Amino acid sequence: MLKLILTEPTNPELQQQANALQEKWGFEIDNQLSSGLALVLDCEYLSLKQLDEPKLGGVFVDFASDALTFRRQQTSVKKESIAKAVGIKGQFLPRILDATAGLGRDAFVLASFGCHVDMIERSKEIAALLEDGLKRAALHPLLGHWLPQQTALFHGAASNLLANWQSTKPDVVYLDPMFPHRKKSALVKKEMRLFQAFLGADNDADDLLGPALNLAGQRVVVKRPDSAPFLNGKNPDMSINGKKLRFDVYFTNL
Repeated sequence: MLKLILTEPTNPELQQQANALQEKWGFEIDNQLSSGLALVLDCEYLSLKQLDEPKLGGVFVDFASDALTFRRQQTSVKKESIAKAVGIKGQFLPRILDATAGLGRDAFVLASFGCHVDMIERSKEIAALLEDGLKRAALHPLLGHWLPQQTALFHGAASNLLANWQSTKPDVVYLDPMFPHRKKSALVKKEMRLFQAFLGADNDADDLLGPALNLAGQRVVVKRPDSAPFLNGKNPDMSINGKKLRFDVYFTNL
């Protein structure tokens, strides 16, 4: 488990937030730590950082970022391959279970279309980042009136939660397991580099497909790099190709 650092240890508001994180997630606070991966709490957000590589920057969740705001404002159901993949059509907005939520970007896009999205994240640290982003979004003037009502976060192993799902049955189970990235891009250098250094690859990703198929009311959608093999070696019923990636769709109600 990663340790938690406060940028302003004497700030009472940060101390209160850190104590809440420690109580909920069990993070140990160590403001003397100066190297390795750590969670860093400042007055703006909680982030994942490589302390001995300050130029790398931190990874955090910001649903009000310029990039996500532009995507939300400029995109449409017709333009987004992910919308077609999950089956949004006309007035039908499927309930979606994102079993590999990560930083929640795909969940955010789907929620912005009007879908309710339940999110599962197995890592305490990443779940804490996601929760931090959701809390800040709830206070945002343009997001707070809809995003909290459209999303819910669950922490735990996806394989167990899928097999024993207690909430409303989803129409769609969405899977985006981590896949080794070979190309050097800004995303790889920052987010994926930190994620893979901390979490490693999703070596058990194949095990998610069976429980997902058993749970989903209509379909399972698997997001993959365009060169990646099918999950668990199972051919999908159809694939929707995007830029450098594809969505493999498995129907469950045929």
